[in-house]
Amino acid sequence: MKRFIAAFVVTTSLVLSGSALAQTMDKTVRVGSLGDQSGLYQDIGGPGSTVAAQMAIEDSGLLKKGWKIDVIAADHQNKPDVGVNIGKQWIDVEKVDVFVDLASSGVGLAIANLAKEKNVVNLNSGSASSDLTGAQCSPNTVHWVYDTYMLANGTGKALVKSGGDTWFFLTADYAFGQALERDTAAVVTANGGKVLGSVKHPLNNADFSSFLLQAQSSKAKIVGLANAGGDTTNAIKQAAEFGIVAGGQKLAGMLMFLTDVNALGLNVAQGLNFTETFYWDMNDQTRAFSKRFMERFKKNPPTMVQAGVYSSLIHYFKALEALGGNPHDGRAVVAKMKELPTDDPLFGKGSIRADGRKIHPAYLFEVKKPSESKYPWDYYKLIATIPADEAFLPLEKSVCSLVKKS
Repeated sequence: MKRFIAAFVVTTSLVLSGSALAQTMDKTVRVGSLGDQSGLYQDIGGPGSTVAAQMAIEDSGLLKKGWKIDVIAADHQNKPDVGVNIGKQWIDVEKVDVFVDLASSGVGLAIANLAKEKNVVNLNSGSASSDLTGAQCSPNTVHWVYDTYMLANGTGKALVKSGGDTWFFLTADYAFGQALERDTAAVVTANGGKVLGSVKHPLNNADFSSFLLQAQSSKAKIVGLANAGGDTTNAIKQAAEFGIVAGGQKLAGMLMFLTDVNALGLNVAQGLNFTETFYWDMNDQTRAFSKRFMERFKKNPPTMVQAGVYSSLIHYFKALEALGGNPHDGRAVVAKMKELPTDDPLFGKGSIRADGRKIHPAYLFEVKKPSESKYPWDYYKLIATIPADEAFLPLEKSVCSLVKKS
């Protein structure tokens, strides 16, 4: 009798919870594009991410099936407290279901915690910190495009194996820079290299002279730039003025974007190696999407962050349709996203692991010489493809609490 009662209680609770889920299900979705709209990362995501989100909404096909989906945008100013305040307002008042973009790891980690607390979906394509699927992983977060482990594993390993076995880091002094230096240093030493030193600089820094002098005096073969956006381009321009490359040292832009190369110009950027997971001119499918994107966003072809916003939302909408509606339950939606294989024209086939890491190939690129570029934005040549199962941290090494260890 006790076993019967226990079974009855469990069955009844499951039925009731399923009934409750069905009652909350509808076909409305609000997307929140939270990015840097005006600062050093605005070209990476920002306004372009909002365009990508709108394209994903239209391409999902759900609007024609009676769904009501819209997108709102805001500027987090690269400040975690600003991002969290916007996020709370969005969830509580604007009824936002899903966050996208989130360039800036400090903001990204803060929003991941908020999304977990409020049980909404967090699709992060802009932040780099591998902690998003490591020590600070969440059942509500999917880390879509790239991370600091992938960048280190791609660019760092390639440079060490080609003879760049001593390193000095210029590191942005916040979560992203610290994680990128940590992960790259680990790859350097694991492959027989040595880190001779590092120096931290403020975010959105204008004058790199004192930091570059330290890098120059270290005599390291590789000066690793553990920063991004305007900080990276400023450091590279000023390094040229100091004659660092002319003096025999090599610069490693550990996180570079198409827009950074454009800002530098091919005369300055030529020969730089870096790792990305998306390039607008990779194949017919990426070119077709990029042409449509640029018809709306005149500034540049999509970066990998903007491509990630589109790709992640396409998969998110597939999960909602598979569920039969929007349950407004972030954990349930992310769980469904992990069940379904990913497949879209920008990143191809892939999957989402238990730790929330989206898996797809990565590519080691080199910036073309001016004479090699044949048309606008023709900047990259492919050096190597890193298979999906090698690009990111192996799941068995993950410290994420969501991963069951055998």
